[in-house]
Amino acid sequence: MALFEKLFGNASARIVKSLSTIVDSINELEKKVSARKDDELRADFLALRNKKTKEGITLDDLLVDAFAYVREASKRTLKQRHFDVQLVGGIVLHQGKIAEMRTGEGKTLVATLAASLNALSGEGTHVVTVNDYLARRDAQWMGQIYNFLGLTVGVIQHEAAFRYTENDTGVESYEHLEPVDRKVAYGCDITYGTNNEFGFDYLRDNMAPTLEHKVQRSLHYAIIDEVDSILIDEARTPLIISAPSSASSEKYNEFSKYVQQLSEGADYNVDEKMRAVTLTEEGIKKMENVLHVENIYTAGGIETIHHIEQALKAKALFKLDKDYVVKDGEVVIVDEFTGRLMYGRRYSEGLHQAIEAKERVTVQQENQTLATITFQNLFRMYKKIAGMTGTALTEAEEFNKIYGLEVVVVPTNKPIARTDLPDRIYKTEKGKFMAVIREIKLRQEQGQPVLVGTISIEKNEILSELLQREGVTHDILNAKNHAREAQIIENAGKKSGVTLATNMAGRGVDIVLGGKHATPEEHAEVKALGGLHVIGTERHESRRIDNQLRGRSGRQGDAGSSQFYVSTEDDLMRIFGSERMKSMMERLGVPDDMPIENRLISRSIETAQKKVEGHNFDIRKHLVEYDDVINKHREIIYKKRNAILSSVKDQLGIRSMIAQLMYDETERVIQFHTSSEITEEWNLDEIYEVLDTIFPVRLKTRMSLEDIVKESRAYDAPIAHVARNSIIEYCKKLVDQAYLDFEQANGEEEQIRRIERAVYLRSIDNLWVEHLSLMDYLRQGIGLRGYGQRDPLVEYKKESFRLFNELLENVRHQVVYTLFKIQLGTQPSTAESRPTQQPLVYNAPPKVSSSSSQFAAISSGAQPTQQPQNTNQSSSVQPQQRTPDGKKIGRNDPCWCGSGKKYKKCHGQ
Repeated sequence: MALFEKLFGNASARIVKSLSTIVDSINELEKKVSARKDDELRADFLALRNKKTKEGITLDDLLVDAFAYVREASKRTLKQRHFDVQLVGGIVLHQGKIAEMRTGEGKTLVATLAASLNALSGEGTHVVTVNDYLARRDAQWMGQIYNFLGLTVGVIQHEAAFRYTENDTGVESYEHLEPVDRKVAYGCDITYGTNNEFGFDYLRDNMAPTLEHKVQRSLHYAIIDEVDSILIDEARTPLIISAPSSASSEKYNEFSKYVQQLSEGADYNVDEKMRAVTLTEEGIKKMENVLHVENIYTAGGIETIHHIEQALKAKALFKLDKDYVVKDGEVVIVDEFTGRLMYGRRYSEGLHQAIEAKERVTVQQENQTLATITFQNLFRMYKKIAGMTGTALTEAEEFNKIYGLEVVVVPTNKPIARTDLPDRIYKTEKGKFMAVIREIKLRQEQGQPVLVGTISIEKNEILSELLQREGVTHDILNAKNHAREAQIIENAGKKSGVTLATNMAGRGVDIVLGGKHATPEEHAEVKALGGLHVIGTERHESRRIDNQLRGRSGRQGDAGSSQFYVSTEDDLMRIFGSERMKSMMERLGVPDDMPIENRLISRSIETAQKKVEGHNFDIRKHLVEYDDVINKHREIIYKKRNAILSSVKDQLGIRSMIAQLMYDETERVIQFHTSSEITEEWNLDEIYEVLDTIFPVRLKTRMSLEDIVKESRAYDAPIAHVARNSIIEYCKKLVDQAYLDFEQANGEEEQIRRIERAVYLRSIDNLWVEHLSLMDYLRQGIGLRGYGQRDPLVEYKKESFRLFNELLENVRHQVVYTLFKIQLGTQPSTAESRPTQQPLVYNAPPKVSSSSSQFAAISSGAQPTQQPQNTNQSSSVQPQQRTPDGKKIGRNDPCWCGSGKKYKKCHGQ
């Protein structure tokens, strides 16, 4: 790579150089723009929006003017002028690339350039942050610029939404943030929020019962702060909206007690590299004795194995105060990358319940997935995305392959003055901690502020206790005392200050020398003492996390230094082969607290990190290949839902959709009963019998299907083909007549359309939930196909295609066989204002998906009757063991749908 750059130059440097002419053009406007009055400046900026509406004018054409206005607004409101390199960063963001900018280079300010420009499109810009604190802080801080320019700013929080305001509205506000409806916040020109909130709101919108309940606009443009954290570190974590299922939670407590009797090595083995745990032969025997069964793999079935595996994982792989904490009687996950508590998040597949049982807190009910999406697919749905971070270059390949994003390294405004010292390697963790404490005391005595990073809350608290014993005054920052985070960070750069922190002090944290409110003299004094010294007490699996910690020091050309302390007992060293190094140190008699500073050893640590990063990339790439399949399904289903909701504006839209479903089902029934090319073999009576279960066919108006076949002989074409098409066309007319009868019998058109939408939406929602479960089961077991020399991914795509077609068929079937059974009761005079007083009556359809055998409440308060009511249909309710056309079928006979499965394993379930 170094040789390539020597020959052809650095790609980022070439891009930055090419943007210099645009920067020059922006600078040329500065004198002219600075002469404008505030009102004139605002009017000039908003005038750009009118220009954008003109044909042929693009945002690129407006960039120079817009950036000049934004910079001037920043000077007047924040007293901060965008540097030339920050203008470069803004252009990179507007172009839909990732800007790698070092800590302290003002990424938050850079985002205002691209956000303001793209807001001129009128489609809304999302600025995505990693936590609520940063979203609120940045909106309050940068909101001054946007407000000055006449742009509106919204903020989405976990349980609230705000709009930036500088006016005295008389409404209680939080530092210029006025509480508003979530939809209002999304309606602003620029909306700040976390990746989680944007994702969950997207899922909730696609579960909304009406258009009015949706809050988001189209996904137009997103600027993702700490883009590597969101699109890389959290890519494997799906967002899931779930509801409690009926599964019993008591078994988790039982199996937790059982696995406590097992010991590592004898009864189970742990693979820390793969994060896996497996029972040994001895462990299997023990579990069989405890459960009083001969074979746990046959006697208890999948459920027993599931509980054993999850209980073992909870015991062996997930550690208190590292992976999770227990707070207020609940198990709360700790984000391994940011060190923050992840309220509201739960491990899936029963693992969270297993951990709750292990920690002896209340075991919550298992959940059923209602909607899910990964960040990978969420952000790929935006028309354009861009990102900012201090550490993206190491993952440039992944950004390009998964998201089509190019990484551009933006140069610093001032040369970096930080000194990165070589790693110090110790034989034992105890010796390492002793050396760290000595270093902290020495630096504190000299007056130099120190930031000490640990990779877990557990190590954080151990080191804090050791520092207390040595009488070292310090602040401790971790997820347990996050309430004081802002105050601790403000004081972290003060003279002689010692701050002990988890990864919480890594991302988005700006430590100012002398403290946030330091005078120039105090800042200069601390700078003269060497600036902030960063001590890393352990290497993380990802180099980016280490670089984030290092990046807290040496901001904006300030002095600073960093050094990592490593022991052969650290997780990374222990898992990835440090035995040779440890045994060598023991042979040489190296004391526990004597370090080895060796570039070769440091490089070997970096090599181990690269291996882990490559392995994790492969996992994420594998994940997105599988998730792309369900994402296609999601797009189609959500598109159908949106079309149904949008039909409110076009009342006949929903009628035409359902009529088409009726036509499709009618045609399917006819094709099934006229599959032979010999018309004499057709069972024409059964066509009427099946259609009679969909809609009442008037007996007096029935035309003999035999007559239709006879008439078809007059055409100069294959009789079967003509006759089949004639029957289809005739029966479609019967559908139309039945639809008219249904509408005339049930009152006002608006009420009928509302019921149609409700039936269609409920069918989609219920069956989609079942489909998600089926896809999850398929995903878990598809890997076994590899043993049969078949590609699991190819097999997964084949099976998922079949399942999705079944889903669409089941949706159609449920709507078609339900709608005409519904009868509206007596309507109140204020039907629109009191929809809950409209009971629904229906006849049970002959075939129903296992996930929803009844519509419990199609609209609020609507209740089905206890017994199906028969109308003039010949067979409105079919026995369980019959085909759609009424024929009897045995449980072990091949299923009528042609799946190849036995009836009891398919539609007979």
